[in-house]
Amino acid sequence: MTTATRPTAPAAPAEVPAEHAPAEPAARSALYSGFGPLLRRLHFYAGVLVAPFLLVSALTGLLYAFTPQFDQIAYHDQLHVDAVGTSTVALSQQVATAQQTVPGGTLVAVHPAGAPDATTKVDFALPELGENVRSVYIDPYTGHVRGVLATWFGSTPIATWLDKMHANLNLGEAGSIYSELAASWLWVLVLGGVVLWWRHQRGRRTARRLLLADPGASGVRRTRSLHAVTGLWLAVFLLILSATGLTWSTYAGANFDAVRSVLNSDAVPLNTSLDGITASGEGAHHGSGTTGGTVGADLDAIAAAAAKSHLTGPTTITPGEPGQAWTVEQVDNTWPVHKDKIAVHPHTGQIVDFVAWADQPLLSKLTTAGIMVHMGVLFGLPNQIALALIALGLITVIVWGYRMWWRRRPTRDPRRHRLGTPPPRGTWRHVPVPALVITVLVVVAIGWALPLLGLTLLAFIVLDAVAGLVRRRAGRRNGAVPQQVTESS
Repeated sequence: MTTATRPTAPAAPAEVPAEHAPAEPAARSALYSGFGPLLRRLHFYAGVLVAPFLLVSALTGLLYAFTPQFDQIAYHDQLHVDAVGTSTVALSQQVATAQQTVPGGTLVAVHPAGAPDATTKVDFALPELGENVRSVYIDPYTGHVRGVLATWFGSTPIATWLDKMHANLNLGEAGSIYSELAASWLWVLVLGGVVLWWRHQRGRRTARRLLLADPGASGVRRTRSLHAVTGLWLAVFLLILSATGLTWSTYAGANFDAVRSVLNSDAVPLNTSLDGITASGEGAHHGSGTTGGTVGADLDAIAAAAAKSHLTGPTTITPGEPGQAWTVEQVDNTWPVHKDKIAVHPHTGQIVDFVAWADQPLLSKLTTAGIMVHMGVLFGLPNQIALALIALGLITVIVWGYRMWWRRRPTRDPRRHRLGTPPPRGTWRHVPVPALVITVLVVVAIGWALPLLGLTLLAFIVLDAVAGLVRRRAGRRNGAVPQQVTESS
């Protein structure tokens, strides 16, 4: 049953008649025949063992992509006003009202209404909330409180739950390993699958064969065709998601930040020092610095300074430390991105420093834009729909992959592999030594850059080697050559 449904190995020389096969150097032939089965073996094991993490990531990402719609349904009263007025209440008065609603709270951010029908959001830290804050939503036209929520870095409770579910299954730091593992292996599976499909079609490659499923195939061959073609169509988008997901992961993200610093591509910082600036803008250091516990600043002057600097749309005002300027930053993450920011004297509204989004290093801007694409906000609804289609496509590819494994599973002989028969072991011996050395060095470098990929790949290699050793010894005791050895080519 197993041998009858097993698809023909794409590397088998019998697929191309000898008289039609192009001549190639021996070294190239060895490289081709050695790396092909090795890549199929890696793709097989990674697909079986890592795909569950990718499946969870795709499902949770599919839900997270539509958090703006969930927010609008669940928190419409807090996020929007009943009616758009002709004039607004002073920002300082709005914040004072919010302060009365959360007595004892420490002011950590003010988000003035960024749209005509939007509310002003004022955030307060409380010891019992940990990293969360108490957000008070104020109608800017009436000054009345519209609602109070516990938020996390600006996210509503629903958005927070979906965000953490996608990032760490709501298990905290330990759970974040799953998402980084999925992102670390995703690009390996994608590129490996593309190479294998290209290799499978050698001698008969056409755009139709590569990009469209074989209409005449059936059984495992049809499933493989659908799996490969769908993966090929999604390849570029999945690679983008893998790269953007890794940029803010725990371990790979730290290495990425280190490389970005070496390349002098960190975001340009805002200078918030008030040294040498008095309340009148001249003379020595102003001695009555502000704190986050009380407003202690002229918020109306700060808002006027932001308007003077053309910081329109959604913005965030953040109190400075004692003796430091307050900051105002645009937080418009939709295209075209607006992220200019200024440092403002808290009592005079004097602009201390200005950093334009256009002046940020290219790599820093690409990183920010990539994250926004990954979160589904850069291009609004089209971005969300695209993410949903990609997630559904990835889920489908995974299901087809497991369907192939299921149809080729060993069901009668208990001595066969419990995970199905993988591609043959030991084909790396056919790879020329220089190419093998270069490959090992590249893999080590990638393993350093992506630690979870490196550790799990090392575990795969060790376990596979131990399993091969056990099977060979068992074969010798039984007087038979293990099947994995006889299948090697």
